[in-house]
Amino acid sequence: MSASCLRYATLLGALLAAGASPAADAAFGPRPGAALSAEKLAPIEGFINGEIAAGHIPGAVVLVQRHGQPVYLKAFGKRDVNAGVPMTLDTIFPIHSVTKTITSVAAMLLVDRGAIALDDPVSKYIPSFADTKVGVERKDESGRPVLDLVPPRRPINIEDLLLHTSGITYGFYGAGLVKVAYQGIYLGDFDNAGFAERIATRPLAEQPRTLWDYGHSADVLGRVIEVASGQSLYQFEKQNLLDPLGMTTTKFFLTDPAERARYAQPLDKDRHVERNSLNVTRWESGGGGMVSTVGDFARYGQMLLDGGKLDGKTYLSPATFAAMTTDHIGPGSGVARNYFYYPGDGFGFGYGFGVRTGPGNAVPPPPGSLGEIKWDGATGCYIVVDRAEDMFFVVMQDSPSGRIHVITTVKKIIYDAFEN
Repeated sequence: MSASCLRYATLLGALLAAGASPAADAAFGPRPGAALSAEKLAPIEGFINGEIAAGHIPGAVVLVQRHGQPVYLKAFGKRDVNAGVPMTLDTIFPIHSVTKTITSVAAMLLVDRGAIALDDPVSKYIPSFADTKVGVERKDESGRPVLDLVPPRRPINIEDLLLHTSGITYGFYGAGLVKVAYQGIYLGDFDNAGFAERIATRPLAEQPRTLWDYGHSADVLGRVIEVASGQSLYQFEKQNLLDPLGMTTTKFFLTDPAERARYAQPLDKDRHVERNSLNVTRWESGGGGMVSTVGDFARYGQMLLDGGKLDGKTYLSPATFAAMTTDHIGPGSGVARNYFYYPGDGFGFGYGFGVRTGPGNAVPPPPGSLGEIKWDGATGCYIVVDRAEDMFFVVMQDSPSGRIHVITTVKKIIYDAFEN
């Protein structure tokens, strides 16, 4: 049995032996099964309408679902402020980095089927990664920074891509010569195969499994899925996940005029020159390229809440789901955290999701439950799945500059709505 498979089996055994969800011993957050007051969810409306009136966001859609039923579902503001089009529940939003969670689920479908293994080297699927080097910055005799390229201590593997511990980074935040090496990565026309080849020529920012480093790992994982499945990333996800779940509007590009008309537009201050799903290219970015609706995410969230199954169909085995939603980078893992540790205080990281591992250092602790999983994207799509409370919630918005205040405040209101 491989090392990763052994960890996998050990993890499942520990969870089954415990006989309960990790959230059962929570020292913070609402007690499991606490009543959720619909009346106390009402402040969501006043808060979001205030953000719209202040010009911080154009609008949003919020869903809170518990025990398999929506307990709060509302659309606010405008889908397109300039055109005066109101927000509707069928509005299509860019979900950016929440795409990573879907890519991770798709990869774990292949792990379940034995088509890929967590400890497979990435070079098994993309041979050019056999030559990847780690960039080590130093000062030369004159004091100028130079970049040495050294071999990785071990090859990057599939688990590294899922955990963001591959050393593959993003070039648009942080400083240093490795970051500079990522400049121009998006230029020109390319598909997943071409983009993976570009990444393989860039230096790793650090040795594998030494730092949680947010970057293009999920984009490379998307290419691994293509090679392993013999399909494009979207076709594999559509056939094996999206269509079976009924997520018919979750895709990389919008070509139908009716769907294009439903696309959420940001405020003028948030209009950037970066790619979006109205500009059809060949690149199906597994790290940030998808769009979706709150209706599709109601299905996705319920599947995650139900432990990888929905409507009698199993998508992820119990072992796979347990592995995905358990922290793999906590104490003793050898993985460090820096200023750019986006899961945040009180969170570890599983395969594609932040995983709540404790109250964190803030007093009082941020809202939530032990064991909750979550992720968000650059435009404000946000999903939190709390199995201890049999609840998930989704915030959909296209609000790059105003998103953080919205998602943190909405989460606080939701958890304040639980009765003591």
